[in-house]
Amino acid sequence: MRHLAKSFALCVDNADYKASLIPGKVYRIIPDPQAAKDDLVRIMDESGEDYLYHKAHFVFVNFPRAIEKRIRSLEAATV
Repeated sequence: MRHLAKSFALCVDNADYKASLIPGKVYRIIPDPQAAKDDLVRIMDESGEDYLYHKAHFVFVNFPRAIEKRIRSLEAATV
């Protein structure tokens, strides 16, 4: 059974983070329960590193397994 936590975040606001976040882009979420308590989400941003951002910058989504695999393979190809 799959966990119910969202795996991806769609950027809807890049105010103050124009170099780090692209509106409309899907980012992979790095689970961080401590950050979540403060309404923060850890993602892999445009720098290729994981950083914390306020959750208000994103809409959280899950995709069918095949789409998740495809996104992860695209991500791996750019590393």
